[in-house]
Amino acid sequence: MPVITCIDDLKRIYARRTPKMFYDYAESGSYTEQTFRDNTNDFSRIRLRQRVARDLSGRVLETSMIGQKVSMPVALAPVGSTGMQCPDGEIKAARAAAAFGVPFTLSTMSICSIEDVAAASPTPFWFQIYAMRDEDFVDAIIERARAAKCSALVVTLDLQILGQRHKDLKNGLTSPPKLTLPNLINMATKPRWALGMLQTPRRSFRNVIGHVKGVKDLSNLTAWANEQFDPKLDWSKVTRIRDQWGGKFILKGVLDPDDARMAADAGADAIIVSNHGGRQLDGALSSIRALPSIVRAVGDRVEVHMDGGIRTGQDVLKAVAMGAKSTYIGRSFIYGLGAMGQAGVTKALEIIQKELDITMALCGERNIKDLGRHNLLVPKDFEGDWADQ
Repeated sequence: MPVITCIDDLKRIYARRTPKMFYDYAESGSYTEQTFRDNTNDFSRIRLRQRVARDLSGRVLETSMIGQKVSMPVALAPVGSTGMQCPDGEIKAARAAAAFGVPFTLSTMSICSIEDVAAASPTPFWFQIYAMRDEDFVDAIIERARAAKCSALVVTLDLQILGQRHKDLKNGLTSPPKLTLPNLINMATKPRWALGMLQTPRRSFRNVIGHVKGVKDLSNLTAWANEQFDPKLDWSKVTRIRDQWGGKFILKGVLDPDDARMAADAGADAIIVSNHGGRQLDGALSSIRALPSIVRAVGDRVEVHMDGGIRTGQDVLKAVAMGAKSTYIGRSFIYGLGAMGQAGVTKALEIIQKELDITMALCGERNIKDLGRHNLLVPKDFEGDWADQ
């Protein structure tokens, strides 16, 4: 095993051990992938202020997210099909997150079901849901999340219509995947992955199959999913879901200050500044560039979280210093999961935590709660000087 010092090391192992169609599913954006690239690249435009001759003992990374204590301002984002990146992937990621003291968010389109993860996770997790046309399904899955003692509901707002991802179409990534000759040959070169998938019974979308009338196997799933994302989603439907849930409520996919204000009006406990990892509206701003204006728009009315492009602890520090209460990692933990299973997720979290701790110290700070714009050097044009509409 090579010495692993950064998330990119995990990514290289992940690329070797995971079938190409699932690697490409994670490592892609929509259309030209401009926003996908900007999510990571824009972090490099922000510089850090080095401060010296300060007491750096007793450093504290602990903080809270929607009232829940966390070991650092990082949660695992909801990622669809995580259980295809690694057998029983959602269970392994949830266990790693619980042991590390950070939240895990289960996707509606997970391979392991809510019940599978609840039976395996030692602590409550968060559940992500899409607004769908089938309100009976939405109501039922909210009740399943409640029965599983999920401690927060995350509603994704930016998937009313699916953005086109060229790699998925070219790879035949459907439900079930198209077993073309190139795909079969590629899977045959990943024996560890293949053996694990053969050994687990969890190989389908278990939150959906068997829980929706007429969807009994993978052959029925694609048609159902394609017609379920609700193009008529509006704030009244958001508040309906909020009222049905009645617990901690997070809205994901906010990239505009006006939408942030409306999310606060809708009673969200937190909003996640997110462009769906660059997988929806290509050409939208990166999450880190959109973050400051949203923080200004909502003030202290609602917690502002952020995802998109975070690959290092320095990225976490920059996001928090720019005003985010906390952050989420998606691809970073997927790289670890595909590389080394549960141990890989733990390794990804350890890498980010160590980088965050050392960077915070070298910026002259001892407590994560003291970070702010005074720790950064931000270009004057960072947010963009756009023409009036």
